[in-house]
Amino acid sequence: MTDDAYLFLLDDESVPLGVAPAAVEDLACMETPAVRAWLDAHGTTPTSARLRLLPPEETGAIPEEAERLPVPLSDEELSRVRHRLAPEPLALIEEELLAYRDCADGRDGLIGRALAAGVPPHRIVELTGMDPDTVTAAASG
Repeated sequence: MTDDAYLFLLDDESVPLGVAPAAVEDLACMETPAVRAWLDAHGTTPTSARLRLLPPEETGAIPEEAERLPVPLSDEELSRVRHRLAPEPLALIEEELLAYRDCADGRDGLIGRALAAGVPPHRIVELTGMDPDTVTAAASG
């Protein structure tokens, strides 16, 4: 296993291996001179159906004869690549988990604003379904 994700070219674009970088969107590595030069050297483009990407834990699946290039991905980019690779039922659950995480972001600030506006702690518990201890901890933090 390696710490780098890999871009690689498949001989047969119908093989369901990896994810098309264009499907992930906004990958910083796709704009680097190294990737651009590699694509040019192989006569391909970032939107080619032959161009695929795999996260570090999956790179052992790349065919040995495939042209490949290690690329660094941020944690957020890597998460998006893994999400695109997940089977549909798993991807749907992951989307729900991400939505929950997004809802939880800023929770303490929201509780603080609600308390400052005069919403009593017991009402915050009723409205959010949070544990009273969580509301108290968020209010004091």
